[in-house]
Amino acid sequence: MDRAGILAALVAQAERPPNSAVHDMVTLRAVIEEASEMGAQRALKSVGLSDKDAGEDIEQLRELLGAWRAAKKGAVKSAVEWVVRGLLALLLLGLAVRFGLGELV
Repeated sequence: MDRAGILAALVAQAERPPNSAVHDMVTLRAVIEEASEMGAQRALKSVGLSDKDAGEDIEQLRELLGAWRAAKKGAVKSAVEWVVRGLLALLLLGLAVRFGLGELV
């Protein structure tokens, strides 16, 4: 029996008069569990991760995201270093002009 059939049977069981409160809770939990599982499978299928290679795909995506973050961090660090170097060069140039060393520049 597939998940939809199991869920339909559980819903039908829940609609019958309960034998006891425990029976009612067990049925309710089973309905929730089956519906959750069906929803999760539907969500994975809608994003293309329902095949047997999905785990490997997710692993590769995480590696790619990690590489992207590292590259972005490196680019930002490099840009900041260049800005600092530029400001230091301007400061030295300003000091040279201030102390009359402009002809050397």
